[in-house]
Amino acid sequence: MTDGTTTIDGTSLDAEALELLRALTGRDDAVFHDGQLEAIRALVADRRRALVVQRTGWGKSAVYFIATLLLRRRGAGPTLLVSPLLALMRDQVAAAARAGVRAAALNSANAHEWGDVRERIAAGEVDVLLVSPERLNNPRFRDEQMPELIRTLGMLVVDEAHCISDWGHDFRPDYRRLADLIRTLPHEVPVLATTATANARVVADVEEQLGAGTPVLTIRGSLARASLRLGVLTLPSSRERLGWLIDHLTDLPGSGIIYTLTISAADDTARLLRDAGYDVASYSGRTDPEERERLEQRLKTNDLKALVATSALGMGFDKPDLGFVVHLGAPSSPVAYYQQIGRAGRATDSADVLLLPGSEDGEIWQYFATASMPSEARAHAVLSALTDLPMSTQALEARVDVKRSPLELMLKVLDVDGAAKRVQGGWISTETGWSYDAERYGRIAEARVAEQNAMIRYESGETCRMQLLQADLDDPAAAPCGRCDVCAGAWYPVDVDSSAATQAAGALDRVGVEIEPRAQWPTGADRVGLSVKGKISPAERVEPGRALARLTDLGWGTTLRTTFAPATPDAPLSRSLLDGCVRVLADWPWEARPTGIVAMPSSTHPQLIASLAEALGAVGRLPVLGSLASSRVAPPGPTGAADSVPARRERGGNSVFRLADVWESVHVPAELAATLAAHSGPVLLVDDLVDSRWTLTVAGRALRRAGADAVLPFALAVVG
Repeated sequence: MTDGTTTIDGTSLDAEALELLRALTGRDDAVFHDGQLEAIRALVADRRRALVVQRTGWGKSAVYFIATLLLRRRGAGPTLLVSPLLALMRDQVAAAARAGVRAAALNSANAHEWGDVRERIAAGEVDVLLVSPERLNNPRFRDEQMPELIRTLGMLVVDEAHCISDWGHDFRPDYRRLADLIRTLPHEVPVLATTATANARVVADVEEQLGAGTPVLTIRGSLARASLRLGVLTLPSSRERLGWLIDHLTDLPGSGIIYTLTISAADDTARLLRDAGYDVASYSGRTDPEERERLEQRLKTNDLKALVATSALGMGFDKPDLGFVVHLGAPSSPVAYYQQIGRAGRATDSADVLLLPGSEDGEIWQYFATASMPSEARAHAVLSALTDLPMSTQALEARVDVKRSPLELMLKVLDVDGAAKRVQGGWISTETGWSYDAERYGRIAEARVAEQNAMIRYESGETCRMQLLQADLDDPAAAPCGRCDVCAGAWYPVDVDSSAATQAAGALDRVGVEIEPRAQWPTGADRVGLSVKGKISPAERVEPGRALARLTDLGWGTTLRTTFAPATPDAPLSRSLLDGCVRVLADWPWEARPTGIVAMPSSTHPQLIASLAEALGAVGRLPVLGSLASSRVAPPGPTGAADSVPARRERGGNSVFRLADVWESVHVPAELAATLAAHSGPVLLVDDLVDSRWTLTVAGRALRRAGADAVLPFALAVVG
């Protein structure tokens, strides 16, 4: 070879790349899309850093697979591909094999293969190594394997690069660490970042991190998806929306995805559609990894009409002939919406995309927006607890009032900011000092609100749907699509058959959620002065309980969210809620029927709980034995935050601190203790809201120690 653009026999790089493209696609007439060859030349001939922002289905993977093969032919080492999801890795490994690229992955799902993968890398038998961004900070991988990979690296590829940016709709702290990795790379190592969902602010942010002082070539094309037919159908309630799905799901082409905003909505909708005769399944972050892979494969082979999924099914799921995407509730931003609907119509002339917004969407947006923002006080508490000796996440959790998932996220942020470091055995403080960037978090919060307002504009139908999505992605080619319901009129039926609506109403009216009893005291309880550990004694444990519904349920959730909204005053139980509760009790398969009722104390809903206990007693002909007592008064605040006693920090804290918070806050008054001593049979413990279950656990323990034969927890709602 004479240079980066020709081979020994004089073949041009362009001709060689075209040959590989045709082998990759299996078509002798295949040609490059605008920008693909430009990106390949930049990476192979010029060894540049490039950002490709192109629509889903444009062929970004073809760029890095072909560039990898060309670089390998020129003596370069393997490509390191940072990929965010296991599903995406599985599809990329399969796609690489079809392209003649030898690919391997290192992730949490294939730990048993790591040794073999390392041997293949050492033997030069791996062209592309796929890793997750989290893997880059695994101490052993970072300290033992990364130095050798960097020494031999042929190219770095960052897929779904919008995750690098704070402004991206799917920001992940581990991705920010890539900027540090890029700064350590020799300038002759090409770097490629790809995404289909980046507006101008995200592009500028990624360019800055990608370049590390080096000019970045950004190749950006139109994000219009000519195959997608967009529409929005606003219906008055969940009854009509689910009725529409029952009535018209069969009319949608092929197989597809029905997105929901919450796990419970995915489960409820899938159950409803199965009952209606549809072959569907639920898919969420709670789905077992092996089951996820099986369900993905069933959808790909059209064995399912649809997966009813949360956003857990998104980036990386590759079914080119996906016929439709329906959203039961709107995502909080047009960018996130564009990313999800991008699963459809990648290799078909037409695919249907329909949004069925819900009145509860705004509440759900607000919850997730605030849940993901770190608190300054908690961040400093975490740093104060860390030392120069490694501390596991579990041990740290016992020292700070932060739940496991937010704690892990916060540690990643602190790690990227240089204030903490993950090492063998846990986390340490770098003692470099750290300040909370309130201005940055404030700007991010403002951006999230702007995104929500843009989504509302999308729903309003005043502008071409595709044009608005393109505009929100700062696509200069944004223009009317001529296909959506704004441009061409409604392409979908708007009627809902009365029998389908009745069937949906019946499903929404289902009641009863199990409250699983706590069986284990949290590790580290002794660190906050509680002398309990290990298993909770059966003699002090509550029985499996029941709640009317979850706050996030599509049916009863609406009524319950209104009941517990901060602006709703405390009031006696409504007749409709009582009727639902009676049905729960009628269906409860308890071993022994309760013989009395005990009410939880509450400073936020005293009328509600007292009336619930009295009403259930009257209906079930059960004596109300009394009420537990609270040792403190709850401070004012949102009434829907968590359990009823006390007014609660519980929602934001972890198990150790939640338990400590309620440990001495509830007790059995002398009069109730005397009643229990003379009473036989299980007691029904009535509460309003259940979140952590520690309040019920402590209250049930107190009742058992006071002489209750058994305690059956009952609540109006479960948070989550």
